[in-house]
Amino acid sequence: MADREGDFTRLADPFRRELLAHCYGILGSVDEAEDLVQETYLRAWRAYEQFEGRSSIRTWLYRIATNACLTAVEQRNRRPMPTGLGGPCEDPERLPPAQPEIPWLQPLPDALLRPESEDPAAIVNSRQTVRLAMAAALQHLPPRQRAVLLLRDVFEWRANEVAELLGTTTAAVNSMLQRARAQLGEVSADDDYTEPARRDQRELLDRWAAAMETADVAALMRLLEEDAVWEMPPFAAWFSGREAIGRLIASQCPAGPGDTVMVPTRANGQPAFAFYLRQDAQVHRAYAMHVMSLRKGYVHRVSVFFSPELFGSFGLPMEYAATG
Repeated sequence: MADREGDFTRLADPFRRELLAHCYGILGSVDEAEDLVQETYLRAWRAYEQFEGRSSIRTWLYRIATNACLTAVEQRNRRPMPTGLGGPCEDPERLPPAQPEIPWLQPLPDALLRPESEDPAAIVNSRQTVRLAMAAALQHLPPRQRAVLLLRDVFEWRANEVAELLGTTTAAVNSMLQRARAQLGEVSADDDYTEPARRDQRELLDRWAAAMETADVAALMRLLEEDAVWEMPPFAAWFSGREAIGRLIASQCPAGPGDTVMVPTRANGQPAFAFYLRQDAQVHRAYAMHVMSLRKGYVHRVSVFFSPELFGSFGLPMEYAATG
């Protein structure tokens, strides 16, 4: 029994992170993806004695995970972002009510996806495949098309392998892939990937955090691209343009100077900040997660997730105690 368990763990564990990215791509939820990966390993463990090795254990795990994800999304709608629901809001001073009943797309912490490889090219590629714009675009596809596109274009499976996994034909897989590529090609042309490790980009993020913490709206506006986008689920309203975003922050942000602590993190291969809001003189409480997209030396897009429950998946505390 111990040998069987050790053998299974040794063979299966290396694929947990890529299975999580795959499940997230189909589901749009880090919570559901983690649950489905756990369910995949439980099912695989129970059936391991029947695994005959006619395919690799990686293929076998993907088959279990993909079918579990497709079953999970069968009876529910896609997980959108506000920008996928309609045009921008024209009145930042009058924000419509939040809509928590909508199952919004969730950000994916980079810490859950650290690649086994330390190769810089592999790290950059892994970040690109889970970009927030990519995750949102995938939600516009039917679930089987999501699975096909991820398996073919992200994880580089052959068409016949995907056909066998899904119980269909190679021709059907190629047709689904063609339709998925065509639809995705219309979605994220403005989401230029920018690796934020360079010094000038790090300085931009530091200036953004400082402006947020001092509630300096004018400084924030100087850092925004002219056609920047600001969205903030569970609010369906979103805003386009530096001027509209500045008015939104000035009229709707509850924080004054010193009320905010911005803790840097990463999500979906992008820079992010955990936003803590002052509760009392010594404690700031988890409030929102900001996922950033940078372009040409400016902040191009800010996706603000008002979901404090996400902080746990980022390994962050619910309270940030002041020091000094």
